[in-house]
Amino acid sequence: MNQDDIIKQKQNLRRIVKELKKNISKEKMFEDSQRIFRKVESLPQFKKAKTVLAYWSLPDEVSTHDFVLKWSGEKKIVLPIVVGDTLELRTFNGLNKLSVNNSLGIQEPLSGELVNPADVDCAIIPGVAFDTKGNRLGRGKGFYDRFLKQTKAYLIAVGFDFQILESVPVSSFDVAVNIVISTKN
Repeated sequence: MNQDDIIKQKQNLRRIVKELKKNISKEKMFEDSQRIFRKVESLPQFKKAKTVLAYWSLPDEVSTHDFVLKWSGEKKIVLPIVVGDTLELRTFNGLNKLSVNNSLGIQEPLSGELVNPADVDCAIIPGVAFDTKGNRLGRGKGFYDRFLKQTKAYLIAVGFDFQILESVPVSSFDVAVNIVISTKN
């Protein structure tokens, strides 16, 4: 399969998952997010991690807000900030230090220590779709794939059950995660 075919498959899969997201209530998304993060918190890799990369979730993603707030007092929680076509990491220092500073509508830390990706022990990674082999389909900008090549962190993808597929299309530049967690998996 050539690169153009893979790109078309990815675009089609993004459209399908976007439609599926419309069928899940905000209440169900919140409940499932809580269950998913209880599983994350039980992982030995998370328990021993000192520095954890998370993300401040968008409304259609597994909600990280409670998780970030809960753990920011016990671990160094870092969030990505979009700088050009790359991600930089900053420590999370509270809700009042978040602002939308990018065209993607993502809340990012306004200030805070910049963190080297090599210093991250565990990373919580969002995505559009995942498969059981750890492959992930992102939103198509490649931010996380470029970032993930810079870290040796234990990579945890989180998704709703309908986002977990038998396989997702992958390219040579896509980076797989160590584990995918949903309410069932």
